[in-house]
Amino acid sequence: MSLEAVIAVNRFGYGAKVGEIDKASTDPKAFLIAQLQPITFDAKLPHSEQLLQKLALYSQQKKLRKKEGKANTAKEEAKKERPFFRQSYSQLSADSINRAINSSSSMMWRLLDFFSNHFSVSAQGAMMTALAPTLEREAIAPHLLGSFSDMLFAVTQHPAMLKYLNNEKSFGPNSKAGKRGKGLNENLAREILELHTLGVDGGYVQGDVVELAKGISGWSIAKPSIDGRNGFYYKERGHEPGERVLLNKTYSEKGEAQGRAMLQDLAMHPKTAEHVCYKLARHFISDTPPQALVQRLTQRWLMTQGNLNQVMLTLIDSPESWQAKSLKFKSPREHLISSYRGLSLPGAKPRKLINELKILGQQPFKANSPKGYGDTELDWNGPSALLARIDWSANLANKQRNIEVKPLISQLLGRQITERSYLTITRAESRENALALLLMSPDFLRR
Repeated sequence: MSLEAVIAVNRFGYGAKVGEIDKASTDPKAFLIAQLQPITFDAKLPHSEQLLQKLALYSQQKKLRKKEGKANTAKEEAKKERPFFRQSYSQLSADSINRAINSSSSMMWRLLDFFSNHFSVSAQGAMMTALAPTLEREAIAPHLLGSFSDMLFAVTQHPAMLKYLNNEKSFGPNSKAGKRGKGLNENLAREILELHTLGVDGGYVQGDVVELAKGISGWSIAKPSIDGRNGFYYKERGHEPGERVLLNKTYSEKGEAQGRAMLQDLAMHPKTAEHVCYKLARHFISDTPPQALVQRLTQRWLMTQGNLNQVMLTLIDSPESWQAKSLKFKSPREHLISSYRGLSLPGAKPRKLINELKILGQQPFKANSPKGYGDTELDWNGPSALLARIDWSANLANKQRNIEVKPLISQLLGRQITERSYLTITRAESRENALALLLMSPDFLRR
């Protein structure tokens, strides 16, 4: 059982399942490369278009409450819809977690979670509670091994992102809608520049924010009762006419094509490559990733026009990715998934999973900021956070009384277990205590 196999399974993926390190031992890099395959979800769960139809009906019923004689009936009908949105949120969120737990290609689910957090949206209010979990399924997952520009287009035009950052209410000052008093909203444009592409130090100024906001003005969400459709809807009457100048380049395209051209150049910009590649290296390898690794990833990004499959291949092949010391402290989500995988548990019911992550401080789509959840040890290694993990680990261990812990140590950590941790775990008074100590050991908490 090689050290490289342990690293491949635990650092790149979501932790070892029993027997997985042995499978990786023959060729750890080939083991990871074989995982670069599309991922799938439960197709029976609702799509954003179905949810938007429900939301439109819900909105109509809320308006009817104000009408005399119909208030009570409308109120009751609206109440019936609310649990559906909460249930959809739980089912969609838990589907990703359970699939990560059971997958033999957990590196891909880690990559999905990285980009889902990179393009963070928060489940606030009925509409965003319903839509937030659909963004990663419909706009991010299909492009995990493709072009970053395609992912950026899909995310920017997805109803969850448009609604979350208010672009469905953004109208150019000189557009038909703008001349009737509807204004420009800069939220989405600002986050595209600051978070999604160039980064806060990417060299843009406030004027670039305004120009990009105008370039994507009119990018909105269809109203089924008015537009006869669901999902993204380009509203010409809301688009700012004329040329735009972003980062000193002039865009003469008209309509929706103008915003797409601007996003394409942002996706291919060297600062975007550096920003996203730094975050990737930080997520997978170290809170302070080696500059040589970041440069290598950035160069590959630029050479392949942002091909994420090629960037991941470079990450896997880079010597800096394979240092022996485990430098990344697991987030609550990582800890939960790796614990379930290590104990051969098939997952859990949606409500239970969501509640567990809420207690641990990382409820899905509840970062409540476009920045997403933090991705460094400082974000997750505080006293209260560790106490919550101790309680959670003890509760989980108490329900697994038939597990033999000593052979499990080798199956999950291989040669990365320290002698001190091994002795502490194996000398515990009971199986339950030993298992809890394993789950909270420094060796298991890091990857």
